Amino acid sequence: MWQLELLGSGCSPPRLLLLVYGSLCALGESGRHRIPFLVWIQSPEHPTDDAFSLRYFHEHRARFSYVTHGKVAANYGTQHIDRCSYCLFVTEYFTRTPRKLNAFNSFASVELFHFNVPDDTMMAVWNLITFKEQGGTFGDSCPNRNVTVYFRSGAPPVINPLFTRFPRDTVVPGSFAVTLTWTLPNRTTGAFNVTSPLPGDWFLAAHLPKDEGKISVKGLSEECQYLFQPQLIVQRLIGISVLYPGYFIDQMIPVHNRSVLYNTKNKSSDSCPVVLKIRARAPPVHNSSALDCREWNPCELDTLVPAWEQWYYILVERYLSNSDVYFRIGVQVTDCSKSNLSKDQSQPSSSMNMPQSFGTAMGFSLSETLSVAALPSLSQNASRLHTSEDSIIYLNPTADTNKCWPIRPTLRNELDTFSVHFYVFFGPNISIPPDKAAVFAINLMPVLDSGGVLNMELKLNMSTLKGANVTVFGCLNHGVPLFLRENSSLKCESESVAGFFLSVNTSANITKLRIPYPQTGTWYLSLRSLCATQHGFEACSNVTAEVYMRAYLTPCINDCGTYGQCKLLRTNNYLYAACECKAGWDGWGCTDNSEAYSYSFQLLSTLLLCLSNLMFVPPVAIAIRSHYLLEASVYIFTMFFSTFYHACDQPGIVVFCIMEYDVLQFCDFLGSLMSVWVTVIAMARLKSIIKQVLYLLGAMSLSMALQLDRHGLWNLLGPSLFALGIMAVAWTVRTIRRRRCYPPTWKRWVFFLFPGTMIATSAVALYAFVETEENYFYIHSIWHMLIAGSVGFLLPPRAKPDAKVTPLKRRRGCGYQLCVNEHEELGLVDPAIISINSICTS
Repeated sequence: MWQLELLGSGCSPPRLLLLVYGSLCALGESGRHRIPFLVWIQSPEHPTDDAFSLRYFHEHRARFSYVTHGKVAANYGTQHIDRCSYCLFVTEYFTRTPRKLNAFNSFASVELFHFNVPDDTMMAVWNLITFKEQGGTFGDSCPNRNVTVYFRSGAPPVINPLFTRFPRDTVVPGSFAVTLTWTLPNRTTGAFNVTSPLPGDWFLAAHLPKDEGKISVKGLSEECQYLFQPQLIVQRLIGISVLYPGYFIDQMIPVHNRSVLYNTKNKSSDSCPVVLKIRARAPPVHNSSALDCREWNPCELDTLVPAWEQWYYILVERYLSNSDVYFRIGVQVTDCSKSNLSKDQSQPSSSMNMPQSFGTAMGFSLSETLSVAALPSLSQNASRLHTSEDSIIYLNPTADTNKCWPIRPTLRNELDTFSVHFYVFFGPNISIPPDKAAVFAINLMPVLDSGGVLNMELKLNMSTLKGANVTVFGCLNHGVPLFLRENSSLKCESESVAGFFLSVNTSANITKLRIPYPQTGTWYLSLRSLCATQHGFEACSNVTAEVYMRAYLTPCINDCGTYGQCKLLRTNNYLYAACECKAGWDGWGCTDNSEAYSYSFQLLSTLLLCLSNLMFVPPVAIAIRSHYLLEASVYIFTMFFSTFYHACDQPGIVVFCIMEYDVLQFCDFLGSLMSVWVTVIAMARLKSIIKQVLYLLGAMSLSMALQLDRHGLWNLLGPSLFALGIMAVAWTVRTIRRRRCYPPTWKRWVFFLFPGTMIATSAVALYAFVETEENYFYIHSIWHMLIAGSVGFLLPPRAKPDAKVTPLKRRRGCGYQLCVNEHEELGLVDPAIISINSICTS
């Protein structure tokens, strides 16, 4: 039977009963009569060779199953007959665009793919294609790196390839993993098969192994790219029969595996040579709930905790025999229907003024919708069976009012993306009576809520216990609630339902639970207060416990803590959040400090990166002493912004930012490139006007290049080569004019140019080939000191004035003189009194 509890206008079914009556099972031939149902036959696994399947929709809202009449023809996909002689399958194909894979550091570095598996899928095959690229061509020379792919139904997979510690009170949902190895130089494929997969959302996460953390200069070499493309092929069965709740129908499995329905007369048999299997949401598999009908008469498969609002698939497999097998099959449910009240006489439900109610699962009773003729009983369940004229048997629904407990919905309040609070009506303090459970429903929106973290907190109010040793147990389950009984095992799981256990008592009155990437749909929290006795936990007497409940969604766990950053990511139209850790911290919530940097190390690294810029003080002094004031101002600019950029760029808590990070980074990169530019241009010893024009053009060009790409190789290499070209041309011209090498003295080459060049070359080599994430602190500090030291060696000395060169005297030439009388221009001329003062200009 199927018993339901209401959610608003719905109720909770704790039981579903599937029956195959042995008294109606027969072997051999009989009269045949086709009825308008669609059935399908499947070649079963051991121990049968034929199978018959039906589908039944189990739902606790006002909706009813329907029966499809006639054959269903598909106008898409590939139709073919597989594993049976009369089955109709549809093959559908889905693919995704190839994406570049990254080395795993956190979940923010994985590539996530989203698929949707249709209903009635018998087989899903993921074809996993991985190939290499290098410089736009096939990457045959790229090293082989294994690709790991994770699969999960309903939500993204929660993975932990580095085996780090999860935050406290965090549960980890399970997932499947496949590792792809390379079979060809530049391409490999793999397959992942799922028989009878759950319909709906499926997520794939792919990544490369963690690398050594080398910091490569963009554009220095052709990067090896590993591209991953998943493809999904599903084989979907169409035309599955639908069973009405409360009815028996006659069926037959033919010896030749034909999809035909028969109406048989009543024939007796000791047992049915069939195996009965049932599964929610998808067709049964080898480990689904099963019952051998040869050992039971009648053959009844009882599902105590059925899923809500889901299709149930029923598979009947026959044993090896040379005869047809006739049987009668039906589904009986136990619900909370008000059988003693008719629809017109029933009073308004309490759900109209309270957020909880009891009532019929579909808003009406089965007896009100299906006409039933009272005919003779057929078995020991005669009191519950009635037969209609067309040999379809109807079962009167029964109810167990002791299991009909109210379910209180929650109010959803959306604050932001993955920031949702669920409020309980008349809460947040919840009173839990001693004789029954308090059940709450939390609805997560499809796709929208599965990319965050579901948080649950319970706090026991100690003042309401009256000194009793009360423990409040809670079960958080997806799809259907589970109830703890007194003197029973304290677990929130069953054969088909997984759940999470919570408890609060006088010694630990606070508990928390975090579920990263929860499945969407309805989650049920069942709370029951029990008292500890010598015989175990029993129902309390006259003690009503009060619990404070808080349920909410967050993007990340504790906002990734102090040493992490919560990032909102997107793949196509699907949003999800993940933590990106720093300062050596790891884990899903950046709480694993097994490899974390200590505070002293963070302080030392920050001081080393900042104080190493003081090496620019000697070049500044040399530039000022040599009257290179523009160059000295550039060095001061570089020293200042490099110091404060690295003080702001630290991964830990030793961080100091005087302005926005992006501004500091831009100024640091611009100062570094300008220092190289002005130093090389100064070495060329150009005329002052030409030098100033080149300085201005260099500043504008470098600003534009940095705005386009701050990490590109040509941002550093291009200006340096162009400046070196200008210097080489200037030195060549001087060498030709003077007929000797420039610079003229060997001491300048040996003690200044050669050491400065070697120091600068060593700095570039360290920056390009040696620097990694682990040695960044001291290698980059050495880079600062070497670059500043090379400037002190390469900056040319002050130009000495030539004593032989004298200012040219003004050349007298042909021309004219214009004499202007000042007083006449001012209108003050009086020829009779004032003498004339003339100013002559030429």
